[in-house]
Amino acid sequence: MRNLRLALAGLLSASTLTVVTLGAGASANAAGTSLATCKSTISAHEYAKGTLTVATDNPGYTPWFVNNSPSNGKGYESAVVYAIAKVLGISNSKVKWVTEPFDNSYTPGPKPFDFDINEISYTAARAKAVTFSKSYYDVQQSIVALKGSKIAKDHSPSQLKSYLYGDQIGTTGLAYINNYIKPTRPARVYSTLDQAVLALQTGQIDAIVIDTPTGQYMASSQIVNAKKKLIATQVGQFPSVGEHYGLLFAKNNAMVGCVNTALATLRSNGTLASLQKKWLGIYTSVPTIKP
Repeated sequence: MRNLRLALAGLLSASTLTVVTLGAGASANAAGTSLATCKSTISAHEYAKGTLTVATDNPGYTPWFVNNSPSNGKGYESAVVYAIAKVLGISNSKVKWVTEPFDNSYTPGPKPFDFDINEISYTAARAKAVTFSKSYYDVQQSIVALKGSKIAKDHSPSQLKSYLYGDQIGTTGLAYINNYIKPTRPARVYSTLDQAVLALQTGQIDAIVIDTPTGQYMASSQIVNAKKKLIATQVGQFPSVGEHYGLLFAKNNAMVGCVNTALATLRSNGTLASLQKKWLGIYTSVPTIKP
């Protein structure tokens, strides 16, 4: 997935599509590490000495962040970062946020951060260039379309194949269209998600496929007409195919084991479930449909 941006420009040719596969049950690249050893591990491998440097894109949208302010601890991804820091004994004042465009995050090479949190789904292709933590959120994809459109009421598996879809290049939403819906016409591929949203608003495509929380927020709060009236609907969400979001690190970063240990702690003590209920609960009560 990718979160919604507001700059509107340039369609990419479908020939530039980066193939992304969704790994059902795919595992993270590193196991957990004892918390007793994590203080020294983190200190030795921090990007900036004495600071946990965390990246995300700009802007960051609800429900992952609130008011485009990652440092306020509000929104699911912001809250998860500060919960991880607490388990690792890192104070909030030692967490520094930096900007990293989504498309740059999973390219090979050194990274100007310790980890990136930006609704980045684990895929085997991406994991060749970077290292992922274990899941901090298990993802389902959903369909967003215009109210009153044919797909909004006619979306059986065979009917879904007949529509024209659009999505951002390199996203798992686009991969889901190609791998599971398998429409009769190739999906249109855009360089940013907001370009796909504009195409939906102007009737150039029938639907977008995107993770359920973001899709619900788009339909209920963001896709409007010239009179600021909401014009989109979330048609439904698809069954899980094992997709999940992981924190992204430079390849073989030694800190991932400590972060996995922190995530395991937050999962076992109920913190992740509590944060999901608080920040994502209202976004996930969406009917399930079959591709």
